[in-house]
Amino acid sequence: MFLYQLLNFFFASSKKEEDSKYDLSLYKRGDLLEVPRTLFTHFGIYLGDNRVAHLIPDILPVISKNKSAVAKMVTNNRLLAGVITKVASVRVDSVADFAYGSEILINHMDKVCSQPPLDGDEVARRAEKLLGSVTYSLLWYNCEHYVMYCRYGMAISYQTYQFCTIVRKIVCSRMSAYVTALCGVCTMLYLGCVTLLTVLPTLLISFTIWMAA
Repeated sequence: MFLYQLLNFFFASSKKEEDSKYDLSLYKRGDLLEVPRTLFTHFGIYLGDNRVAHLIPDILPVISKNKSAVAKMVTNNRLLAGVITKVASVRVDSVADFAYGSEILINHMDKVCSQPPLDGDEVARRAEKLLGSVTYSLLWYNCEHYVMYCRYGMAISYQTYQFCTIVRKIVCSRMSAYVTALCGVCTMLYLGCVTLLTVLPTLLISFTIWMAA
């Protein structure tokens, strides 16, 4: 019993210290908050009273009906599993749980987006209206799409655009065309199957990549 109370005291103290790390007076209702999370930046909308609405992948609701466990801070393991299984929701967490120990940028996207931000109350109202389970896509509907719609009225993701640009540069390059052609030739020679049905796809794919480069 004593050990249980001691552990509770320890976690409560840690939680209090984590919460005090963030100065809530810096945030206004409707502010767009962003923090580094795994390989990408994570975004949320500040609702006021130490509450942040954010779209986050989470596998736990699928495998557990324990609402108290689901309500706890989403760890990176839960997040990554949610990304893979495309399970996500728009939920409300404290600033500390949202930030996951990272420094918070406030309204940084105002400098990037050409569209002026909506009124703070309207931003928060939109964020609250979309609470609940959503269909998640890393490329087509993620946390950035959500906050950009809420604050600027358009669901876009600069991270997705940059990611697709990098992938395009890698895939649609002359080197990629060379490698594709070489792999096709090596495969045909290894299998001893050099026919029109194997040569034509190899040439067509390599030519398409070459023209796209």
